[in-house]
Amino acid sequence: MTTIPDHTLAAVVRAFGEPIGIEEVPVPPTVEAGGLLVEVVACSLCGTDVHCWEGSLALDIRLPLILGHEMVGRIVAIGEGANVDSVGQDLRIGDRVIWTHSFCGRCEMCTRKRPAMCLKRTAYGHVSMQEWPYLMGGFARHSYVLPGSGRVRVPDAIPDALASMASCALRSVVNAVEQAGRVGPEHTVVVQGAGPLGILATGLFAQAGAGRVVTVGAPAARLQLATEFGADEVISLEDTPDPADRLARVREATDGLGADLVAEFSGHPAAFAEGVEMAGLGARYLVVGQLGSGTTPIAPGTITKKNLTVIGSFSGDVSHYHKALTVLERYADRLPFDRLISGQYPLEQVNDVISRMQAFQEIKPVLLPAATS
Repeated sequence: MTTIPDHTLAAVVRAFGEPIGIEEVPVPPTVEAGGLLVEVVACSLCGTDVHCWEGSLALDIRLPLILGHEMVGRIVAIGEGANVDSVGQDLRIGDRVIWTHSFCGRCEMCTRKRPAMCLKRTAYGHVSMQEWPYLMGGFARHSYVLPGSGRVRVPDAIPDALASMASCALRSVVNAVEQAGRVGPEHTVVVQGAGPLGILATGLFAQAGAGRVVTVGAPAARLQLATEFGADEVISLEDTPDPADRLARVREATDGLGADLVAEFSGHPAAFAEGVEMAGLGARYLVVGQLGSGTTPIAPGTITKKNLTVIGSFSGDVSHYHKALTVLERYADRLPFDRLISGQYPLEQVNDVISRMQAFQEIKPVLLPAATS
């Protein structure tokens, strides 16, 4: 029988924008029915983690908190009735899992529409650590999986760092590509953004059979990686700073018609208006990266006159976590997923890692809380 520790180590945010301290945090002594206690073996960093630490998210964030929402954990304790994951696989002590935010399962969004839009959603990395069960973030040696959180066992062949990435970045892209609908050899897809989501989307659209994929972003190293994931052409924001010139490049690549699908993963509000211009007549515009409170001017008549379909895509439900793991297995020999992992660090280096992300020196860094000395 595994002994549950009284306390665990966690990186705790007590003031926005201030250095994060490593503290001892209480561990729930028992696990409720449907819940799990896990040892966090890897937690990759998301741009949202940085924005949350900065205090710039348009969300109700209550301090102090433990950041981190894309993690993989090894099961330490299993609550009653929690010995099977959300897709019917048996769970045992020592298995690795990824898990969703917690959904109520009873509201209209959960029962009739999209569980990821749950009206009573509890989000990991955004909940005060002063509230039970305390361990609601991945920047900690242990985490608590709530009964309302979907969970999926990680196949043995998938490394910890990639499994961690699957629990947010890749599941969001899988959901977005699914919502975008079919792409085929007759379609040109423009991907706005060369961060982890944009690069992953480049790869999935290429694997889906798009005739041409154009990725717009910076810096050069990320655009090179986008090429390795299947981009047929890249447009550098650094080399082509004028939006009019970028639009001309897209029109040149599409015989003047514009893209059949534009997928926004950049997070910059100004990218929305630019993406609308890049889209051709009757095109689809997929918006994924816009989670902040920024605004941008746009002529809404452009959407009407082009007969555009605008699709918003947010997060993902447990099916997308499972599909993300399947993508990692199925495309392991086609897409260089490991190239996205820019570094692996002990929990104590969390402040350095966040600084490196702010300076665009990391694509997808990973913290290894369980390896903390």
